Amino acid sequence: MSAHDSGTLDIIDAHFHIWNPAVQRLPWLDNADPALRRHWSLDMFKAAYAPFAPDGVRLLGGVYVEVDCDDPEQEDRFIASNHDPLILARVMRACTKPWMRVPLFADGVRDPLHIPSSQPGRCMDDEFIGGLRMLGAAGLPFDVCARINELDDVAAAHEQAPDTTMVIDHMGNVTPTDFTEQYRESMRRLAAQPNTYIKVSGYPTADRAFVRDLLAFSRETFAGRRMYASNWPVVGTYSSFEEHLRMLIDEEGHDESLFRDTAAQVYHIDMANATSIASLADGANQTIDNTTIIANTAKETTWEPSLKACFALLSR
Repeated sequence: MSAHDSGTLDIIDAHFHIWNPAVQRLPWLDNADPALRRHWSLDMFKAAYAPFAPDGVRLLGGVYVEVDCDDPEQEDRFIASNHDPLILARVMRACTKPWMRVPLFADGVRDPLHIPSSQPGRCMDDEFIGGLRMLGAAGLPFDVCARINELDDVAAAHEQAPDTTMVIDHMGNVTPTDFTEQYRESMRRLAAQPNTYIKVSGYPTADRAFVRDLLAFSRETFAGRRMYASNWPVVGTYSSFEEHLRMLIDEEGHDESLFRDTAAQVYHIDMANATSIASLADGANQTIDNTTIIANTAKETTWEPSLKACFALLSR
């Protein structure tokens, strides 16, 4: 029986953020929506899904994505010390080079290309492409958040590092104005690499026709390689968390690949473990076997040496 038939939908949110301005400095918040200039916690993230529970939606957990902190090592410590099982994977900040430093606990890497400090065309640099190749050799996916007019550059870079899994954040940052044939051609070029994936997030939802056309295009272009992502709490600056998710469920149904399986595959998430912990949190009469508990404990304790060693050197 599918999730749709049973009326249930287990979700892995492939892109969420948490931060605390009391202990982190995020310079971009200075010019951001004032609503974002506060502490955003995991409890708040979990609460955002609560209104969907009567509809059979259950949050298994999510993929934390770096927040462009001015001190990436401080962010590494902040996230590495958080052992909440709701965090199923961690995409951390790194400067993409063959000798980049990556936190030992990272399940993926992001090097933002859309921020003002990132020079246009940087992803075409030899060092950047060398870093992409090293990530592929290490089995770590690379999240791409790029300016929409640089999607062809991203595609060209990936063509030179085809063994690397690349995840396009936020549908390439498209808006109704940018949803042009040029955008479609760029996305088709990206999709031509079989290990390119896309996060279904980041688009405004006020124009329902635009959303419907965009989702149809993504289904056609990235069939089986799409993953739901909320972009919480930033989603509130161009839509709302509830509208984004409800509209997506309305248009896509209970698509297990979109809402759960693709994220688990790309970020190497242990589905059995995630489901067991979610059931326990729901108060279900299920138990987690001892081997799972031991595995979780071992994973947590290995993070402490990672704070001391701090990073893995990927160069050879």
